[in-house]
Parts: sequence; structure tokens; C-alpha cells
Amino acid sequence: MCTRYYLEQSEELKPYIEEAMHSALRERMVAALARPLKTEGEIRPTDMVPVIAPSAKTRTKSVFPMIWGYSPAPGGSLLLNARVESADRKPTFRESWMQRRCIIPASWYFEWQHFSSPEGKKKTGDKFAIQPSGASLTLLAGLYRIENGFPHFVVLTRESSEGIRFLHDRMPVILEPAQAAQWIHPASSPETVRRIAETALTAMVYEKV
Repeated sequence: MCTRYYLEQSEELKPYIEEAMHSALRERMVAALARPLKTEGEIRPTDMVPVIAPSAKTRTKSVFPMIWGYSPAPGGSLLLNARVESADRKPTFRESWMQRRCIIPASWYFEWQHFSSPEGKKKTGDKFAIQPSGASLTLLAGLYRIENGFPHFVVLTRESSEGIRFLHDRMPVILEPAQAAQWIHPASSPETVRRIAETALTAMVYEKV
């Protein structure tokens, strides 16, 4: 799962943050929603953050402010994640999977260790910061849709890689920088999109925080 991630003021993140800050959409969202664009610190569901997606006019890679979470159906909960194994078939995510893929730039993401007590109850333990091995930028694959005129996103998840499975059985889909343009392009074929998801990064490093 992915319910928290972190943005630090780094050279790798600076271009994304600056582009989102200068977006006309940011001004409209701040005025309408009375919340700021978050550009550093721990990011939580419902926060407005910089997200990479294709420009509607040029289809080139651009950065937009988006809200984390799809609004729930009546009686449901806020949707933060989508399973990569089934997103192309689920009615909630199918259209986004085909036409509205995005990338959420982060420094790292957080996970709490999940385990069962001797009585069989599920519990959470220590909090860990996780990022790809040898990288200082974490590109989370996501989907987005428009709600009440503004973009909202979810993070795609997959089975955890062996090295971090002791923490949780799910992890975000994390992309190579070279995969970004194809991942977000609306014209990428279903086969290309699936291949990118299946070849996502799995070598992670982690630290207890």
C-alpha cells in the first residue's frame, strides 16, 4: 500500500515543484478548495501536490497540481490506491488506466511494518522510508481523473518485492525515469502500458524512521 510519501527540497524535484507552482490551474484550485499546493514534507491523502501528466494540447510531459484520492462511492472510503493487476478491468479505474496515467514524483515513500500478534490480530509496527536502490528520486506510477473540474489521482500498487515483503505484501509501482514519457502518453498501447508496469523497479533500500 501507499498512504504516505515525502517531498524534500532537492535538485531532482525542483523542476516539478516550480512548474506546478507556476501553473494557472494551481491558482484556480487554491482559490476554489482553500488549500495550498504542498511542495515539501510528508504528503498525506487529500493533499494537493505536483503530478506529472501529459498536456491536453501538446501531449508532452507536463506538471499539474492534483489531489490525492478518488472520491468514494456513497457509503465507501476515499480511494488512494489501485491494484495494477486489476485496474484495467475495474469500472472505477478502467478509463483512467486507458487514457489518464500519471506519475507522482517523490523523494521516498513510507510503509509501516505489518505483522500478526500471537493472538492472530493484525498490527502495525515501525515506520520505514523506502526508495529505489541507487536513486534519490522515486517516481510512483498513478492514474488520475477529473472530479468537479479538478484532477484527482491514485497510486498504483503491486506485490512487494522480496526485499521488503517483511514490511507489507504490497508496494507502489515505481518507474524508471526512461519509462516516464511512454507511461503517461495517452496513445501508448495496452501492451506497452502493461509491459512498463511489469518491469517496474523492485530493488529497494529502506530505513526505519
